[in-house]
Amino acid sequence: MQTCHSPLTIVTGNARKRIALIGQPNTGKSTFFNRLTGINAHVGNWPGITVDLLQAEIVFNGETVEIVDLPGIYDLKGFSEDESVVKDFLSNFAIDLVLVVINASQVDRQLNLVLELKALGLPSMVILNMADEAKRYGVEINKQKLEQELGIPVFLISAKYGKGWEGVLTAMGKAIKEQENSFTVNNLNDYFVNNPITDSQRQQILTDTVIMPSEDVKTFTDSLDNVLLHPWLGIPIFFASMLGIFFLIWYLGLPSQDVMDIVTTWVGEQIIEPVIYPLPEMVQSFVLNGLWLGVATVASFVPLIVIFFFVMAAVEDSGYLSRSAYLMDAFMAKMGLDGRAFVMQMMGFGCNVPALMGTRIIRSRPMRLLSMLIIPFALCSARLAVFVFIIGAIFPANLGPIVLFSLYILSFVASFAVAFVFSKTQQFQSTEPFVIELPPYRLPTFKQVLLRGWGEVKEFLRRATNFIIVGCVAVWFLTYFPENATGLDTWGGQIGVFLSPIMQPIGINPYLTLSLIFGFIAKEIVVGSFATIYGMGASALSAQFALTINPSSAIAFCVFCLLYTPCLTTVATVKAESKSWGFTLLSLIFSLVYAWIVTYIFYHGALLLGFQ
Repeated sequence: MQTCHSPLTIVTGNARKRIALIGQPNTGKSTFFNRLTGINAHVGNWPGITVDLLQAEIVFNGETVEIVDLPGIYDLKGFSEDESVVKDFLSNFAIDLVLVVINASQVDRQLNLVLELKALGLPSMVILNMADEAKRYGVEINKQKLEQELGIPVFLISAKYGKGWEGVLTAMGKAIKEQENSFTVNNLNDYFVNNPITDSQRQQILTDTVIMPSEDVKTFTDSLDNVLLHPWLGIPIFFASMLGIFFLIWYLGLPSQDVMDIVTTWVGEQIIEPVIYPLPEMVQSFVLNGLWLGVATVASFVPLIVIFFFVMAAVEDSGYLSRSAYLMDAFMAKMGLDGRAFVMQMMGFGCNVPALMGTRIIRSRPMRLLSMLIIPFALCSARLAVFVFIIGAIFPANLGPIVLFSLYILSFVASFAVAFVFSKTQQFQSTEPFVIELPPYRLPTFKQVLLRGWGEVKEFLRRATNFIIVGCVAVWFLTYFPENATGLDTWGGQIGVFLSPIMQPIGINPYLTLSLIFGFIAKEIVVGSFATIYGMGASALSAQFALTINPSSAIAFCVFCLLYTPCLTTVATVKAESKSWGFTLLSLIFSLVYAWIVTYIFYHGALLLGFQ
C-alpha cells in the first residue's frame, strides 16, 4: 500500500517475486543471505564485505523468488558508489519485499535506515540480527512495542546460529503471498530533501522501545581492545599475529604439499604415462609436460592455500581485521589514505580483485584511485604459492616463514611508499573523514569458517583451472619448438635471452623470465610454468632450483613477482572500477618500472651481504 507522499511506482507484470536485503555494513546481512539461499557469499566480521549485488533464486512456498543482497549502506541519502548501487537498484528493479537487517546491539545507530524505508512506503520487515549478542551486552528491545511504533513486522534472530529463523521464514512466506504489487522508487534524493527524517522521530522510538546498557559497563570487547588497540602495543601485536599465521601456514602447509606431490607423482607414473605411451612422442610431451606437470605442481599447493584461507576466515570472522583499519588510520593519513585502504590491502591477500571492488566504500575519488593503485602490491594467494615454492627450495626450513613474512612486510612498505609519493600530487589529494564501526569480538563458528574458507578455495581453483591449462600449454609450445631444440635454443628460451639485458641486472635468468611473462595472465601459472619449462615434477624441480638458483636471485625473483604487473583479471577490474584507460595504463606501466627498481636494490643489496 502506497503512502500519500511516497515516491513509489507500482510495477505490473513482474514475472518473479523479488526480495531485497538492505542494511548497514557488518550487520550479518550476507550471513542471513547464505542461510536463506544455501549458497556461500563472502562473509566477514568487518565493514564493506559486500561491494556488489549478490543474487540467488530459491523456491519459496512453491514459487520461485529472487533474493538480492545489496551492498552495506548507512542511509539512502549517501553518494558513495556502493550507496549508489543500492539507490539505483531501488529505482530500476521491481521489489516485492525489503528485509532491513540491523545489528540488534547497535539498534540506536541503525534505526534511521528503517525510518527512511518506512517513509518510502516499501513493504518491509525488520530483522534484528545478532539478538543473542545484544542480550549479552545488556541491550533490551521491546519487540511488540517497536512493531507498533514502526508499523512494520520486527523479528529478533541470530542468523549465525539459526535462532528465530522459523518465524522469519513463515512471515516472509505470508508477506510474499499477500503482496499483490511490486514497486520501484522514483526521485529518491529529492524525496528526502523534502521529507527529512528528524532525530526527534528516531529518539522518541528508541526511548519507547529500547534500553541501552550504561556506557560505564565494560565488556569483554572493551577489555581486549584496551590491549589490542593500545597506541604503542596495538600495531606490534597485529604484525606479530600475522607472523604467527605465516608460521602456521608454513609448518602445516609444506608437509601437506609433500603428500600431494606423492599422490600426483603416482598418478602421473602409474596412470597417465602408461595410457599415453602408444602415442607419438610430441603428443606424450604435450600431455605430460604441457598439461599434467603444470597442473600437478599447482595441485600440490592446494592444501597450503586451503590452510591459508581457513585461517584468514577465522581471523576475519573474529572481528580483529576491522581493528587493523583503526590501528593504521593515523599512519595511513600520512600516506594520503585512511584505515579503509589498509582493510582493502588486507583483503588483497586473498585476491586483489574483490579488494579493488571493495574500494567502492571510499567516497572520495582521489583516495579511491590511490587505494586502487597500491592494492595490486598485496601478497595474494596465487603469489603465496610461488613464494612458498621458491623459498622452500632455496632457504633452510627454519628461515622459510621469516623470509615469507618479510615479503608480506615488503608488500606493505612498497604500497605505503607509493601512496606517500602520489598523495603529494594534486590528482590524488583528499580530505575525506574516516568513520568505521568496530564490531564486538566473536568466536568464529566452525561452519562459518568452513563456508568462508571453502568458498575462497573454490574461487582459487576456478581461476587456476581456467588459466593454468591455457598458460601451461602455451609454455609447452614455446619450450618444445623448434623440435629437437633444448634449453635456451627453444622459442621460449630465445624470448628469455632477448629480455636478458633487462632481467639479468636484477638476477633473473631467462627461464624464470619466461615464467614471469606468463604470470601476467595469472600468477597461478608461474608455478605451473616452472614444471613445464624444466620438465620436472615438484620434488625434482625443487632440487633443481636448489642447485641452479642462489639466494640473492631467489630474493630478486620473489620481489619482482610481488610488485610487477598484476594479472589480467586484476587489470580488467582496475579498468572497470576506475572507468579510466589512462589510470589503468598508469598502474600497469608504473608497477613494472617500480618492480624493476625495487628488485635491483634488493638483488644487489643481497649480493653485498654475501647471499651468493
